[in-house]
Amino acid sequence: MIDKVNNALNPPQDPDVRDPVGGGLHARVLQDLGLALCSQDLAAGTVMKIEDIERQYGVSRSVIREAVRVLESMGLVASRRRVGVLVLPPSEWNLYDPQVIRWRLSSPAQIAQLRSLTELRMAIEPEAARLAALRSPLANASDLMGLAGQLWAAGGAGDQERFLAIDIRFHQLVLASSGNEMFAKLDSLISEVLIGRTHHGMMPTRPHEDALQLHVDVASAIQRGAPDIAQSSMLGIMQRTMDEMSTIWAAPHQSDGFIRN
Repeated sequence: MIDKVNNALNPPQDPDVRDPVGGGLHARVLQDLGLALCSQDLAAGTVMKIEDIERQYGVSRSVIREAVRVLESMGLVASRRRVGVLVLPPSEWNLYDPQVIRWRLSSPAQIAQLRSLTELRMAIEPEAARLAALRSPLANASDLMGLAGQLWAAGGAGDQERFLAIDIRFHQLVLASSGNEMFAKLDSLISEVLIGRTHHGMMPTRPHEDALQLHVDVASAIQRGAPDIAQSSMLGIMQRTMDEMSTIWAAPHQSDGFIRN
């Protein structure tokens, strides 16, 4: 069992996995454990001993315990007194936690995670756009029009990182403008899926003009107070996304679960 845990805690490092908690020993331990758990290299029901993890990393027990506390808050593990750290099944995970999303997008569950997120976006964002057309403050609607124009410029220039930043802001602002606080709280999820698609090579180098126009159509409909058009235009964006992703997760070379750049 110790060898199994040791092997799981030394996975190949994905250069695209971002560290959200800064550098240092705590961050390294948390990153390695999180990846091993979300990749299910450590199967549900596995019991890890604090002293084994401590020995593996050569760090203090306080560092290990802090990392375990964070993983517990995400529902990935549970500490059992006189037993150890129990690995929990995915049904217990906080699947909306941005870090869990990030780790899953860097694991063999990448395609399943991507499909789930895309389906969630398709269910939520068109309705958010419809509500935004009814409720959005004038300033938000004007900002959306400005962002749609900036997307055209960044897309035409092939500036993928700038396009990503603007696209995240656009979709987050639609959620916020819906006037539904539950929708607005999905802003970090939208950010993670768009960042993940870009950094894992799942976005076209240059966006299609139809996609860019649909963003303009969403913004214009929200500004004009046209809920049906806002909803159908956002649905068009989501459908294009679903179609693009479907060709990736249906490809034969995806049988191992990873996207190939």
